[in-house]
Amino acid sequence: MAVIKCENLTYVYGEGTPFRKVAVDNVSLEIDEGELVGVIGHTGSGKSTLIQHFNGLLKPTSGSVCIDGERLWDDKKRLRDIRFKVGLVFQYPEYQLFEETVYKDIAFGPKNMGLDEEEIDRRIMETIRMVGLDKSLLEKSPFELSGGQKRRVAIAGVMAMEPKVLILDEPASGLDPKGRDMILGQIREYHKEKKNTVMLVSHSMEDVAKNATKILVMNKSKVFCYDETAAVFHRASELEQMGLSTPQITRVFNRLRAAGIPVEDDVYTVDYGKKLLLKMLRDDRI
Repeated sequence: MAVIKCENLTYVYGEGTPFRKVAVDNVSLEIDEGELVGVIGHTGSGKSTLIQHFNGLLKPTSGSVCIDGERLWDDKKRLRDIRFKVGLVFQYPEYQLFEETVYKDIAFGPKNMGLDEEEIDRRIMETIRMVGLDKSLLEKSPFELSGGQKRRVAIAGVMAMEPKVLILDEPASGLDPKGRDMILGQIREYHKEKKNTVMLVSHSMEDVAKNATKILVMNKSKVFCYDETAAVFHRASELEQMGLSTPQITRVFNRLRAAGIPVEDDVYTVDYGKKLLLKMLRDDRI
């Protein structure tokens, strides 16, 4: 079942002015429940504008967006409840922390949902476990934490609302390699445990290749493709023509194939590439 459905979605900035720009152009798309979707596209491709429609931050110029079977904007009285189904974590979410303690910051969203204290406490304890934060940090000011810890607090605040769809815009941006791997690993575990829909917007092809079950590619305000991860990276040359990089391991295998070595053309993770090469060596194919 599609948890997100767009029909002929178009969004125009600056309509009626000399600065008019079509940011999303006639997009029709269905994203099924339980997918972990990577969203990629060059700067200005429309990906950030698109995801802001999914929880009603932007209203379509034309077309429609349905969340879990309900059309956004049809009934303004329902808009708030529908928005709670889609949690959106912006890039550098730690800049949005503002409460006195970590506990209060994570509790802010659930409290706005009208939940009782017992349920809020349950959700906070569950989400800090999922993002790898110790209980001892709950009564600390979020501003006393490290950059990676602040990022996890901000993500936990959205997770605690238990949205059907969790959208993260560059969640590992600005973190060191260790912090990057930790954040992405926790997102992967969250998806595995909750079995809900996660959308991961990233400029890192390696991050998307390693984590996503499907990939949505935006180009020039339109959907270039939405397909299984292997199928998308099978079109590496087309992605590169759009100015998108492909995973390093994909480029390595493309060069091997160009040199006459009979390797497959859908390699996009190091682990998969390693298995293929070892099998070829055992079979005396190289």
